[in-house]
Amino acid sequence: MNTREVIANRIRELCKERGITPNGISNLSAVPQATVKSILNGESKNPGTVTIKKLCDGFEITLGEFFSTPDFDALEQEIK
Repeated sequence: MNTREVIANRIRELCKERGITPNGISNLSAVPQATVKSILNGESKNPGTVTIKKLCDGFEITLGEFFSTPDFDALEQEIK
């Protein structure tokens, strides 16, 4: 699994936990629906930190909480 997939999965997981749709988190976080969709569909090459921070604000969590998961910890180093 790569970083983009882990980010998309984390957003899906948070939506499910909170009973929020992708459109709902878009509205709560002021991130355009097209941006959320492109992240979830793996089309976004590099979801920016500012975008992820806005999503975290919508979920009412910190960036640390967003990234503090076993999936993020298990990511391979991308610099080879």
